[in-house]
Amino acid sequence: MNIIIAGAGEVGTHLSKLLSEDSHSITVIDPSEDRLRAVASGTDVVTVQGSTTSLEVLERASTRRADLLIAVTPSEDTNIVTCMLGKKMGAKQTIARIDHNEYLDIENRSTFTHAGIDNMFYPEKIAATEIVNLIGQTSTSEYIEFANGKLVMMVLKLDESAPVVGKTIAEATFDMKKLEFRVIAISRDEKTIIPHRFDTLEPGDRLYMMTTRSGVSGMLEFSGKENVEVHNLIILGGSRIGTKVAASLDRRLNIKIIEQQRERCISLAEMFKNAMVINGDGRNADLLLEEGLQKTDAFVAVTGSSETNILACLLAKQAGVQRTIAEVENLNYIQLAESIGINTIINKKLITAGHIFKFTQHTGIQSVKYLTGCDAEALEFVAKPGCKACKTTVRDLDFPKNAIIGGIVRGGRAAIATGATQIKANDHVIVFALDVDAADIGEFFS
Repeated sequence: MNIIIAGAGEVGTHLSKLLSEDSHSITVIDPSEDRLRAVASGTDVVTVQGSTTSLEVLERASTRRADLLIAVTPSEDTNIVTCMLGKKMGAKQTIARIDHNEYLDIENRSTFTHAGIDNMFYPEKIAATEIVNLIGQTSTSEYIEFANGKLVMMVLKLDESAPVVGKTIAEATFDMKKLEFRVIAISRDEKTIIPHRFDTLEPGDRLYMMTTRSGVSGMLEFSGKENVEVHNLIILGGSRIGTKVAASLDRRLNIKIIEQQRERCISLAEMFKNAMVINGDGRNADLLLEEGLQKTDAFVAVTGSSETNILACLLAKQAGVQRTIAEVENLNYIQLAESIGINTIINKKLITAGHIFKFTQHTGIQSVKYLTGCDAEALEFVAKPGCKACKTTVRDLDFPKNAIIGGIVRGGRAAIATGATQIKANDHVIVFALDVDAADIGEFFS
């Protein structure tokens, strides 16, 4: 595909790297020569310097031949105008990053569609939704829904005392009459493994597991985990993510929001009826302890500083907090954050990439999730009538070695995939893949 990325900030740079690796032709537009030079130094892309809302600049970027225009500048207004102009000039599909939730309302979507904006996404809203889901599942470091929540992926770390440690996956599931969950990836010693029946589970393994909703309790028993109810929550940072998390949970939990800027604190205090807003520096350990960190069930750090978020969550873990969630925008820090025990990492770049990636494929991908702390991708396909996957059982599919089918949803009912599973037309199929081209997997379903 011919793809234009408007904006060479952190999100645009990350997208250009991912998409160029997938054999697309990428053009990046940005007013800053320095940012464009940084993008071009590590990625095979064409760069065009100038305003993304300039007709002359869009013409130089060959917008008329673009299959996809992605506007991810820091300015919502710029992104909207860029997509409108790009569509008028001939871009086949446009996607804009936005900052207002009201634009996503059904009654407002048609206005933007008629203006030439095919899709919009709000990374902060997606991130906040993930955090809210995670707070309800204290045993897992990731909680991802597929097929409208019919199937769920959870990530559980095995302690030395876990009942399955030292057993193969086949041995650990031998006595189960009905398999309602499946290990679909293992992260071990900074390496990702797509497992098979005779792989042995080891202490410290982070298991990526697919389950139906009814299989969650069995999966927790399998890994020796249990959920702890969250009653008290501290949110460090009154950012857009923090505000949306608080808004979703304000009536259910006892919430404290710690924000450094006094003006923002006043605004937050007017916004929430129940949440307590505290003006203070989250890097101050004494402040956190004074505000009852030891009695907190969950701690969410979403300031603009990855370093502050990591250090605050580390203090929370040391104080005995069950669930810690940190926004870490520096990709180089993710492995470090997980290695020191932070339960969950939220990264808007990965969220954005997953949302956009499906628009670059012609193989029926419904959704994509890039997993933190793991090199695998989670992809959702819909099986087309007459496709390869419908012609035999999963066991005999000759599926790529580094890919595994986790589960299927058929007619609103979810099931975990086994070797004997027969995929049928219109099934939603969840696949986990490691270093496998999505197009190669898509051929089985298209």
